[in-house]
Amino acid sequence: MRKPIAVAAALALPLLFPAAAFADAHDGAETYVAQLGALNSSGASGTAEVTVEGDQLTVTVTASGLLADQPHAQHIHYPEEGEGSCPGGDADEDGDGLVNTSEGAPFYGGIVASLTTEGDVSPDSGLAVDRFPTAPGGEVMYERTFTVPEGFDAAEDLTESVIVVHGIDVNDNGEYDMDGAGASDLDESLPAEATNPALCGALSPAGEGGVPSGLGGSNGIENSALMLAGAGSIAAAAGVVLYSRRRSTQA
Repeated sequence: MRKPIAVAAALALPLLFPAAAFADAHDGAETYVAQLGALNSSGASGTAEVTVEGDQLTVTVTASGLLADQPHAQHIHYPEEGEGSCPGGDADEDGDGLVNTSEGAPFYGGIVASLTTEGDVSPDSGLAVDRFPTAPGGEVMYERTFTVPEGFDAAEDLTESVIVVHGIDVNDNGEYDMDGAGASDLDESLPAEATNPALCGALSPAGEGGVPSGLGGSNGIENSALMLAGAGSIAAAAGVVLYSRRRSTQA
């Protein structure tokens, strides 16, 4: 006669502990996310996600509002000291109204990985403009898996890292040129428009045990309460059924 109770408990457990079930399904993987905000009045926006599993990084960048059909260099940056962050307008040391890469570097650090579409991902490919997304229609939808860079402790260092996407159009002529902002501070053969940052976002853990951040906060608490109530209802319903059967048997 105890079997219905065991069945009810089995039905209730997944509802009581959904986070644990989710964590088990993604055991060994850690995910970090960033909201990408506009720099240099780019008007762009986006998100980034970095998942670490073993010695592999899977990076996803989704962005819109970028200069269309032009290469956009993008990187994971990591500061030598402290947590990485995104520069504000006060980082414009030369007073030209723009934050160039050198002015932003003290905030977000040097390149750890170049988010190229193919080939090398080391800092050496930081300006490999022929291997970065070209933003058709102003949008980037990038995903790539590669080996964690040597010397980079991804599980620890990603919490202090920053995603930066470069490439702006200062004079609104639909291309990178020297007339917009002069030559790049990194390579005088390139326009500054091509290397100045357009988007920036600091990475943070998606959630404890790999649970997405959307399950946290008040929404997560409310959802958990609803699930607990639902689990209780199932158990109670099973009890009513069992009680009714007992009454029927005794009758």
